Amino acid sequence: MRAIENDTAPADYRLLLPDGWFRILLDPDVRNRSVDALVERQFNGIDNAPHLKEELRTDLRRRAAKAYRSGGIELYLSLQEAGPFTVPASLLVTLAPLRHAEPLPPEDLARALAAEAEPGETPEVSVEEVAAGAAVRVRRRTKQPSPDSGASAEHASVSVSVEYHVPVPGTAAFLLLTFSTPLEPIADAMAGLFDAIAGSLTWTE
Repeated sequence: MRAIENDTAPADYRLLLPDGWFRILLDPDVRNRSVDALVERQFNGIDNAPHLKEELRTDLRRRAAKAYRSGGIELYLSLQEAGPFTVPASLLVTLAPLRHAEPLPPEDLARALAAEAEPGETPEVSVEEVAAGAAVRVRRRTKQPSPDSGASAEHASVSVSVEYHVPVPGTAAFLLLTFSTPLEPIADAMAGLFDAIAGSLTWTE
């Protein structure tokens, strides 16, 4: 977390991810190498799909650049397999902007996030204890229109996200962990996995 120049702040953080998750570093100096490593892994032994390979590379570079512009530090993508399928899920780690001169208590942030909900949205907001301290947890359901059906709500799929807003000790900043999956039928199981990952967050000196 080199973006925070504060002697009292932790130098970094540590997360425990299950096997099958791939980390993409978002710093521009190393971003493309991370993406290329993931693409080569996914297409290892496949030589007859150069177009699909480049499509994946382009899409990942675009996502990584967008995440970095939003303050992203690193992006994790699930490559876990369930039978013949890859379980789609992601984790974006972001250093939230310093909006306040003094640290904002998690309870106050929880109330603010609940009040900022979009019309018709009912996020689950709570304050949870994780290894790194008290954090604000937000679980959301978001409708995603199908590419083939325009903006029709009838055909919209639903993605599930779980956010953890973790105060960075000695600062007014928050480390934001944003987990998401488009698989609503297994949303509860995935949310449990997300909670376990967030619960493993620790600070390092």
